[in-house]
Amino acid sequence: MDVKEVKVMKKILSANDKIADELRTDLGKKGIFYLNLMSSPGSGKTSLIEKTAQMTDKKISVIEGDIQTTLDAERVAKYGVKAYQINTGPFGGDCHLESGWIKNALDEIGTDETDILFVENIGNLVCPAEFDVGSHVNVVLLSVTEGEEKPLKYPLAFNTSQVCLITKTDLLPYLDIKIEAIRENIKKVNPQMEIIELSSKTGEGMNKWIEYLTK
Repeated sequence: MDVKEVKVMKKILSANDKIADELRTDLGKKGIFYLNLMSSPGSGKTSLIEKTAQMTDKKISVIEGDIQTTLDAERVAKYGVKAYQINTGPFGGDCHLESGWIKNALDEIGTDETDILFVENIGNLVCPAEFDVGSHVNVVLLSVTEGEEKPLKYPLAFNTSQVCLITKTDLLPYLDIKIEAIRENIKKVNPQMEIIELSSKTGEGMNKWIEYLTK
């Protein structure tokens, strides 16, 4: 039974990776910068997209992943973002998105009028990191409210990402948290990680994020 389970999982991941590679190549040829946002629930992914849409004239499309509701898609759509919602609840409530679902979403909404494509993955620091969705860059968000040790506890999300956004920095004065310790723990897991500290609420650090997106 164990051998069969391993073979099935390898087959699932192999099929997923094939579609992911196709997406990465196709969107790259079209000049679309494609980013996969991963984090715990409540770290600020949706707020980041809202603030990003307000600060750039780039045309943004977002594929939202949630188990239920269209709340996040409705939020970002108010800022002129083309949004598509994927709910996994009706299909068992998977805690991650897969490349085939992203492809189906893009087939439906198209890629015209898109400079930047975000996938807002389902809030979880484990499952989303296991599935390649074809992005050019994986971005992991870590709110200061989550503490200093998350990178050590959930290393896969940080190992598979190229950028870490330390979010909600406006709350630091009210927390017994040292941002230097957060940075050190991120670098212990992934020494090559690019780290940007920001607050979507106050706008602090957002210029550096916009520069990264548009360079």
